[in-house]
Amino acid sequence: MHRFNPNTRPAGQITRGKTAPNRLRNVDHFLACYDPALLINNSGSFENALYVDLGYGAEPTTTLESAARLRKINPDLQVLGVEIEPERVRRGLPFVDDKTQFRLGGFNIPLQQNSQGKMEQIRLVRAFNVLRQYEENEVVPAYDQIMSSILPGGLFMDGTSDPFGRVWTGNMIRRQDEPSQPPWFLEAMVLGTNLNRDLDVEAFQTRLPKSFIHRMLPGENIHRFMEDWKASTRETSSHQVWGPRDWFVAAGNSLADKGYNIARTDKWLRRGWLVWLNPDLEIDQAV
Repeated sequence: MHRFNPNTRPAGQITRGKTAPNRLRNVDHFLACYDPALLINNSGSFENALYVDLGYGAEPTTTLESAARLRKINPDLQVLGVEIEPERVRRGLPFVDDKTQFRLGGFNIPLQQNSQGKMEQIRLVRAFNVLRQYEENEVVPAYDQIMSSILPGGLFMDGTSDPFGRVWTGNMIRRQDEPSQPPWFLEAMVLGTNLNRDLDVEAFQTRLPKSFIHRMLPGENIHRFMEDWKASTRETSSHQVWGPRDWFVAAGNSLADKGYNIARTDKWLRRGWLVWLNPDLEIDQAV
């Protein structure tokens, strides 16, 4: 597992860093519901394991907001904000306490010894609007480097959102520890909305993760999925009369009826989360 050398140059590029308060509120709620056991697990290697907000931007807002929300289910959750630009790290330092840290780093996440003298471990990494600014061929190497720091069973969420968090998407990448299998796999793709507007699948297409946005071409599975979702929205358009929420739920169930492994969890759909489990999508990686 990768350990950070303080003399090592942070891996990655400085992002634009734009963010807004509450931009990732919906994402935080999703993470708390998607795998709560991961967030509250404090046994074995997961004792004091970190939640990492990678590339939080010009201000530490998203890191601090996530810490407050996720500590509602794990009051002792250790949170680390990581940025590649030193001035952004300095802006976070006034908020450092015994459960919240800000450090200079990149895809080579900076880990240290904790107060018990043990090397820190990571349970979950979230990176939003970070890899979106890279070239497509840089995505898998970044995934490999990030995943090398995450505990087996842990998660990496690679996401993209619009400037105000009204529409967002994310790859849910799970770390595994089977020698005969790749070290990580795409467990789910989630497409989320705050439901403050009518359902517009085109808005999600422009926010797809970097690993798939360039594959929106006829014959590609992600293109087929988005076209079938559009068809489902047309087929269920009568639900508009009851508002965007009912329409979103109906379209999601219609998409599942077409054979897609959509999580039919009513609470998730009603929150505006379309979760495609074990999606028929591939992110190339070495075994």
